[in-house]
Amino acid sequence: MRRSYLDNPVAHRAVRLIADGIGGAQLLPTDPALAVLMKATSAGQSLLETIASQLLLHGNAYVQILKDAEGRPVELFALRPERVSLVLGHDGWPKALTYQVGEQMLTIPLLDSDASPNVIHIKGFHPCDDHYGAGCLAAADQAVASHNAAAQWNRMLLENAARPSGAMVYDPGVGGALSSDQFDRLRDELARAFSGAANAGRPMLLEGGIKWQSLSMSPADMDFANLKAAAARDIALAFGVPPMLLGLPGDSTHANYREANRALWRLTLLPLAAKLFAALSEGLETWFPGATLAIDLDRVPALAEDRQALWAQVSAASFLSAEEKRAMLGIPPAFVAIADPASEELAV
Repeated sequence: MRRSYLDNPVAHRAVRLIADGIGGAQLLPTDPALAVLMKATSAGQSLLETIASQLLLHGNAYVQILKDAEGRPVELFALRPERVSLVLGHDGWPKALTYQVGEQMLTIPLLDSDASPNVIHIKGFHPCDDHYGAGCLAAADQAVASHNAAAQWNRMLLENAARPSGAMVYDPGVGGALSSDQFDRLRDELARAFSGAANAGRPMLLEGGIKWQSLSMSPADMDFANLKAAAARDIALAFGVPPMLLGLPGDSTHANYREANRALWRLTLLPLAAKLFAALSEGLETWFPGATLAIDLDRVPALAEDRQALWAQVSAASFLSAEEKRAMLGIPPAFVAIADPASEELAV
């Protein structure tokens, strides 16, 4: 995880774009108390931002429901997925999970004694596992490895004076052929001291009768820049982020940043947010029956043009009533004023 996220700027930025977008969006809850619970922090970080990041990286997000003395939820805590192991029952389905921190291990039943949930497990689809999900990082693993290797090679090449590798050619005019021992020693020294990214460009000390001849391709020939760019685009593709928003050259199908940002919201952020909200609403159904969560699309700047077009279309539909238009736009019904014949006053 450190190599794939903390050491890779493309994967890091892609996750931050998605997680920050979901965590900072305004919510439209049907229950205000549920919104307060969602906007609370988990270990000092935004709950929605944390579980969105965990789902992208690990494919699993575990939310522990902390309750008061009366059994009502007071806090939602995001458990770190790499510390969680599911405990299966006799029927093969999870009945509890273990959470390990150092040498300490805590067992948390999935259901409380009153059958209310203690943990909400959100997972991505995994075609080969019934209990654990697969994250976007799993699909981007090879691209991340290629991007990191290219970056490391370039760095090591620069640290070793940017001298390209080559071959050692024996000059028979100086002396006889190399003995078997000399050949084996030379081969071992090459493998040990001059191979690999960490030794890229390291100069050699040659003995008599051996001369240096540069044979390898230069960094321009090997085209590390295009290799890194191709790997970075694959990473962006796995996370569903338009390459333009990550500053990547080429392969951009969007005319401008505004269009790319709108595509990010429509194709990535809103579907992921809907998945998170559906799982959280289902897990909290015991205490908030019928309550739902959604992002307030009117307050998303990237979708302002789409909402404006929708409002114009609905407003121009003369065959719709005012209440039907409000329903299509997601606006609650207006109060209806009824005349009281006896008092000739309006009653709501």
